[in-house]
Amino acid sequence: MAEENKLAKQQKKEAKSKENKNEKQNNMIDKKEENKVELKEQKQDTNKAVTVSDNKSVQESKKDIKKEIKKPKKEEAIAKSTNMSASKKHCMYICSFIKNKSIDQAIKEMHEVIAYKRVIPMKGEIPHRSAPGIMSGRYPINAATQFVYLLKALKGNSIVNGLDISKVRISYASATWASRPGRRGGTRFKRAFVLLKAKEFDNQKNQEAKK
Repeated sequence: MAEENKLAKQQKKEAKSKENKNEKQNNMIDKKEENKVELKEQKQDTNKAVTVSDNKSVQESKKDIKKEIKKPKKEEAIAKSTNMSASKKHCMYICSFIKNKSIDQAIKEMHEVIAYKRVIPMKGEIPHRSAPGIMSGRYPINAATQFVYLLKALKGNSIVNGLDISKVRISYASATWASRPGRRGGTRFKRAFVLLKAKEFDNQKNQEAKK
């Protein structure tokens, strides 16, 4: 009987030791899994932080590149009408009238021509006008209305090219013959090629040029 009791006690001890070993192993496995999960989370956080920092650095570099890359300032602005439906003679006199003037002043005077408040001086057998400093002239309404659109385009091009509008003057204005369509019944076939150029001028240079 004593030997049987001893065997039973030894078996119980062995069973308890096995249970304790299994519990320790399970605890170790759980800890390892927890450590793996924590490491994964840390890696994800670090990756997110790295990506955010990379994105910020990329955005900052793009901004720096945009700041560094500036469009070169052009010296002049150009506007042209290759097939203007107007008389070449009228366009020539308007070109000589608006030359060396600011774009806003030229647009204003074209509106005055359309409203019969300003005369475009012309030469030849043309009726005399009572405007001061003008002997003869006309009101070329059709050409003046189209010149308004062309002058507005010249103003927009000068702004895009980085020119200072307050200093911009029309430096070149010319009108020549353009290709004419065939004559048809009741249609106007007059066409003109008009080219306008604008540049920046200092006030001192303008005064010297006028003198």
